[in-house]
Amino acid sequence: MRPELKIVARIRTDFNGKFGIPRQSGLVDLEAFVEFEPDFRREEALRGLEGFSHLWLLWLFSKSGGNLTVRPPRLGGNARLGVFATRSPFRPNPLGLSCVKFLGIERGSCGPKLRVSGADMADGTPILDIKPYLPYTDSHPEATCGFAGEVQNERLEVEVPEGELEKIPAAKRSALLELLAEDPRPHYQHDPERVYGFSFAGFEVRFKVAGERLTVTEIA
Repeated sequence: MRPELKIVARIRTDFNGKFGIPRQSGLVDLEAFVEFEPDFRREEALRGLEGFSHLWLLWLFSKSGGNLTVRPPRLGGNARLGVFATRSPFRPNPLGLSCVKFLGIERGSCGPKLRVSGADMADGTPILDIKPYLPYTDSHPEATCGFAGEVQNERLEVEVPEGELEKIPAAKRSALLELLAEDPRPHYQHDPERVYGFSFAGFEVRFKVAGERLTVTEIA
């Protein structure tokens, strides 16, 4: 008999859709909250957690597939690689793993919730488990990163018209600029006249990309 998987929490982020979400955890320093399901809103489940600086979150992708090969967008969407050599969301099992910075526990009428930073998940994503990050065993500075190392440092210059950025709450502006500099588009899309858009913190952010420059056209 297979063990039953239980959703222990859901994360609350500024991303209502999948477009625009950071491609990896830790890339954008944006705060989020882990809110526990009723059966897990217990202080004893968090005893000892406050001594850790980072956490592992095991979670469920909203979409998945069973393909054994995928087309990583960072490689232009043309090269096919084995699914187990990528972090594509289209996997045999819809499981995600993210390392986030742990900022503390907030307590309220709905029980304790975790304040974290650097999550790469849409708002409401179900979380299956939470584990502390252990640097003496989880960190491997000598590790190599295959094809991912060839594209990891690509960043865009971001231009925002005067007055548009001020529409975003001050605490979230730097995170939005970091997100845009990481280039939210799939790398096979290069039309400089195309307007892209994604939801962020209750706003719709629209932009164009020409060469190495991303220009925000509107924040609505």
